[in-house]
Amino acid sequence: MALVDRVLLGPGPSTPYPEATAALAAPLLGHLDPEFLRILDETCDRLRVVWGTGNRRTLPLSGTGSIGMEAAFVNTVRHGDPVVVAVNGLFGERMCEVAARHGAEVHRVDHEWGQPVDVERVLAAHPAPALVGAVHAETSTGVRSDVGALGAALRARGDSALLLADCVTSLAGIEVAVDDWNVDLAYSGTQKCLGVAPGLAPFTINERAWERRIPRPATWYLDLGLIGDYVGGSAGGGRTYHHTAPVAMIASLHAGLGRVLEEGLPAVHARHAEAGRRLQEGLEEMGLSLFAAAGQRLPELTTVRVPEGVDAAAVRGRLLTEYGIEIGAGAGEYASTVWRIGLMGHNARLDRAELVLAALRRVLGR
Repeated sequence: MALVDRVLLGPGPSTPYPEATAALAAPLLGHLDPEFLRILDETCDRLRVVWGTGNRRTLPLSGTGSIGMEAAFVNTVRHGDPVVVAVNGLFGERMCEVAARHGAEVHRVDHEWGQPVDVERVLAAHPAPALVGAVHAETSTGVRSDVGALGAALRARGDSALLLADCVTSLAGIEVAVDDWNVDLAYSGTQKCLGVAPGLAPFTINERAWERRIPRPATWYLDLGLIGDYVGGSAGGGRTYHHTAPVAMIASLHAGLGRVLEEGLPAVHARHAEAGRRLQEGLEEMGLSLFAAAGQRLPELTTVRVPEGVDAAAVRGRLLTEYGIEIGAGAGEYASTVWRIGLMGHNARLDRAELVLAALRRVLGR
């Protein structure tokens, strides 16, 4: 069967950087090959730069972004621990589900979808939570929340709670500053602004969270103590075998990060901002209404309301079949009333913004 070339502008996988795609096709190395271990170490160093952290335990977990969420909870949340989760979209809801499955006493702080997290309401949800979770860039709504303000507020009141941040759609697209924001644990995915195929979850955990981790969590595969001994070397100086690393994916992530850092993070952020601004301006020029709150809209993921009387799925189908452009449907109750358009990584360019605007104008007759 012939492969079909698509421009992936949905909220899911974005079109990868060419360097990341080329790395996938390179000759395969063994997972204990010294050259692969060098690439792995350098990949972790590069991740520290994009995360804005000096955390020693910064690594790519073997699995998509959701495995980063799972690893955070299974390694730090004990049965009965009070956990506060800010819910302003699908992935805040998912945090609640994962926390509950690991025995947490979940206190969810619900917000209207499309609105940012209210720091004061989150602080008021429990006087002494073990962990507070929030989504920095909510993939389901295209809204950015101020995780830095939440981290500062928790520390200002002397809170011992760990702060967990979902940065799946923000890492390498907009500023992420784990250390400056007092974030204790954070996870992301490779398939969005990092410009790599889906398959890995960049993850970081600081010493404060590490000291409070569960020594023997319920899952062997996601035991960060065991994984860390392989990825970063054990306390004795050697590496302890844990699982067979996805060597091609890590090589691809290494290349994608190299592409980002060669351009420079400020330039990459500016490119995402420019492309997103042009797309959002163009959509409003067409008379369409944006979904996420003004002033808190992500440049890399735009949510737009489907016009009255328009078949949302039919428009997406025409974009795909006639133009080879994939955009996403809304999430949850907004599945048929919102479109999600991603300009992430390699697609964060003005020509991609103009391409999808031109195609939408033709399909919508505007």
